[in-house]
Amino acid sequence: MTDKPVVILGALGTRLDVGARTRRWRKWRPTICAVQQLGRPVARLELLHPPRYSRQAEQIRSDLAEVCPETRVVLRPQPLRDPWDFEEVFSSLHDVARDYPFEPEHEDYLLHITTGTHVYQICCFLLAESRHIPARLLQTEPTHPGKDDDGNRLPDPGRVRIIDLDLSRYDAIAARFGAERRDAVSFLKAGIDTRNDAFNALIDRIERVALASPDPILLVGPTGAGKTQLASRIAELKLRGPGGSGKPVGPFVPVNCATLRGEMAMSALFGHVRGAFTGAQSDRAGLLRSADGGVLFLDEIAELGADEQAMLLRAIEQGRFLPVGSDREVQSDFQLIAGTNRDLAEAVRSGDFRADLLARLDLWTFALPGLAQRREDIEPNLDYELAHLEREWGRRITINAEARARFITFATGPAAAWSRNFRDLNGAVRRMATLSEGGRIATPQVREELERLARAWGDAPPAGDTVAALQALLGPERTAELDRFDLVQLAEVVAVCRRSPSLSAAGRVLFAASRARRTSRNDADRLRKYLARFGLSFGELG
Repeated sequence: MTDKPVVILGALGTRLDVGARTRRWRKWRPTICAVQQLGRPVARLELLHPPRYSRQAEQIRSDLAEVCPETRVVLRPQPLRDPWDFEEVFSSLHDVARDYPFEPEHEDYLLHITTGTHVYQICCFLLAESRHIPARLLQTEPTHPGKDDDGNRLPDPGRVRIIDLDLSRYDAIAARFGAERRDAVSFLKAGIDTRNDAFNALIDRIERVALASPDPILLVGPTGAGKTQLASRIAELKLRGPGGSGKPVGPFVPVNCATLRGEMAMSALFGHVRGAFTGAQSDRAGLLRSADGGVLFLDEIAELGADEQAMLLRAIEQGRFLPVGSDREVQSDFQLIAGTNRDLAEAVRSGDFRADLLARLDLWTFALPGLAQRREDIEPNLDYELAHLEREWGRRITINAEARARFITFATGPAAAWSRNFRDLNGAVRRMATLSEGGRIATPQVREELERLARAWGDAPPAGDTVAALQALLGPERTAELDRFDLVQLAEVVAVCRRSPSLSAAGRVLFAASRARRTSRNDADRLRKYLARFGLSFGELG
């Protein structure tokens, strides 16, 4: 508790504060209550009141002089044409706050919010929260003491409560808001505990934009990076998120523009009327109208033709367009999410994409990284894929520790290209799970899958069981750090050493071609230094 003088700022309660004769002392009056029941002396009461209620304000000053003579009451007329007009009330209170000589270092301010209209109370809250008025909020309420033995109503002194808007003092509230935000971000990531800092920051920004804005969003990234899944989850997040301009109420309509070709593209997107062309036997609403009130996802948007791009631009900007064969415009209010794996700026330069359409789409552009740029996220995504298969197949799918370590070492190492991103990962998990016995993926399934992935990426794994052999010597983490060049070379050196009786014998085999051209033939020392680069010695290779 502070020892600074207390100053209460409040508005006259034109109904609750007034009363006739002595009966007013038996009723609860919020302004009198605020001063009397605070539990500390009030040095000053700053009382705002409409000019026409000056007599009632003087009555409050007179009554407080009787019961709380230590409190000085300052009456402040506040002309308002309409006390329910938010702009007028806020402007008036803002002017008061701007002109008032606040000295928070020397005075303790309380802002009484029980009296006045609801609009006045909201404005008080906003000005206190923004610290335009450096005060805590003061709320008063009646206690309803009832009647005495003679049936007379007992005086109601009321009670007070103080609300401090410094949210930093309320860890539980701050933690709850933080948890809600993390839940929203986790939802966009499908609950995957991703570890890549750049990706997590990207998803956090997308979440803020998705909940706050109805403007177009452009997702760029390689095929298989997860654009379609993210667009779907953005739409669902907006549907279930807090209200506001960013919240749709309609469906999520995904479209792969690469499948829209020729004359039928315009009809599919914008609809047509009966008889618009041969075969148009009935009206068709089109995908843009199907997305009315919701989210339209146009994947591979760079594949749209020039006419479709022009019509789409008008639909985005005006919410109106012409169905094929119609002379009457239709309306659709949708939010657009576009996806592409192409460089749209380059497409504009080559004349394949409209510059004005790109300018409209480029307000919020988010570049999704490929899986190879998020190698630390492969392990949590492996767990996600296994859990997804469990739900899909209705049976438990696991992977044993040895098989898991081997898969992760390869998957996060430099040899893993992940050229098709999450489609490669999803396919790998499905194949291993399908071939596993009893739903438990083991080393044989992992070995077979890694060889398949390497072939699919146009490369082959090191000969034999090289990775596993080196892992036993160096550990999975150290092995994963080696270039494929070093993997192959070191594996051959280890194999020769294990077949040789001594370091010198192994050196003679490994350096047979070059030793014939050298006068100095210290092959053992040369081999010893090579093994030392990897923290190995001949003795431990036996």
